[in-house]
Amino acid sequence: MSISVLRTADSWWVALDEHRAVPVDTTATTTAELLDDEVTVHMALSAARSGTLSAEPRSIAELPLVSPVTAPCRVVAQMTNFVSHVRDSGMDPRTVPLTFFRKTSGSISGPFDEIVRPAHVRFLDYEIELGLVIGRPLGVGATVTAANWKDHVAGLVITNDVSARDVQLPKTQFYEAKSYPTFTPVGPALVLLDADELDRLAELELVLKVNGEIRQDSDLTDMIYHPLRALQELSRFQALATGDLVLTGTPGGTALKAPPKPVALIAALLPPAVRWKAFFNSQAKNQDYLHDGDVLELSIRTPDGAIDLGTQQNKVRFA
Repeated sequence: MSISVLRTADSWWVALDEHRAVPVDTTATTTAELLDDEVTVHMALSAARSGTLSAEPRSIAELPLVSPVTAPCRVVAQMTNFVSHVRDSGMDPRTVPLTFFRKTSGSISGPFDEIVRPAHVRFLDYEIELGLVIGRPLGVGATVTAANWKDHVAGLVITNDVSARDVQLPKTQFYEAKSYPTFTPVGPALVLLDADELDRLAELELVLKVNGEIRQDSDLTDMIYHPLRALQELSRFQALATGDLVLTGTPGGTALKAPPKPVALIAALLPPAVRWKAFFNSQAKNQDYLHDGDVLELSIRTPDGAIDLGTQQNKVRFA
């Protein structure tokens, strides 16, 4: 049965339901330490359900929640991993490779923190993504199979892979464009799952709204490379430790979309500086990029609500 773990600046909490939570009696200060002390989390939940806790439940709405994934940690992300997003990007889902990039853990922020656009960035975009939180170390050369991949995944979180497109595209620089402070909101909950629940990943529905308007809406059947395949590929070259975060890609519906093929073919003939100037002049007419004061709302859950990662809400602020 899933357990929703919450975090404030000085405590860990277990949700009893969508409204109430109880503190966890642990000395853990990092996600890794908490996952290594998972028995304590289960004991806290059991005590709360049996009514033997000394502390009274608190209203979740009153808790100043921060990211349940603590920094420093590795943040690894998959590129173009949903059919709809690949098509939005002007590529062929049948031939897109499995690729990754890194983000700094300094970009991690809380589920209700502001997203701050740096002054030099013009085109700020959003990407709802399912985050896998590593629960057991994965070493380079490890054998990852259909039978054991779930042993390495402790739970799931909502993430937003915020992107500065005018940095990312001309520089082909994902690391900088996606790593500014506040560019990876995480949470509100770290939902710990058992193996049977992880088998239901395809049912998860990802929904992102901007000012109440649905921009992204997809389930994981749209995903190209399943987490099993991603962990197999990562185990060839990237060690992962308990508490690390793996972002699994975003569905279509982001502000950025590839230009029509005839336009792209003509643009390819232009010098790079001229091509990018023309591209961003056209993007200036696109009102789907984030504006100062916009409010994003992200949710990930199964249709029956049995697995529910909560709702993340962030306001955009221009520096």
